[in-house]
Amino acid sequence: MSTHDKCCSIAPYFKIADGQHASFKNLCEQFVARASKEQKCLYYGFSFNGDEAYCREGYEDAEGLLMHLDNVGDLLNKALSIAELVRLEIHGPEQELKKLYEPLAQFKPQFFILEYGFRR
Repeated sequence: MSTHDKCCSIAPYFKIADGQHASFKNLCEQFVARASKEQKCLYYGFSFNGDEAYCREGYEDAEGLLMHLDNVGDLLNKALSIAELVRLEIHGPEQELKKLYEPLAQFKPQFFILEYGFRR
């Protein structure tokens, strides 16, 4: 079974520096406000476990993911000044992931190729 789904999801995990939780959560509100206006953003949100944060986000395709990174680049730089990116996963079909290898190389992500499934 193959899939025709072009959706790409990105899963960044952050470790928030001591004393920076309020500042990080303020940035999360700004991230969400910007992402909510992106036409190709399917879902977006932050989850927390103590000093760890995870951003759950999905886009129609690789282009949507890259457009998002352009849109929030300044916020991401601020977040990375008060939190460490400890893991980054990118999930999607191989044809879309190929468009992301070079632009995301600086973040050293793990790429997971979608081979089976569906999306409604």
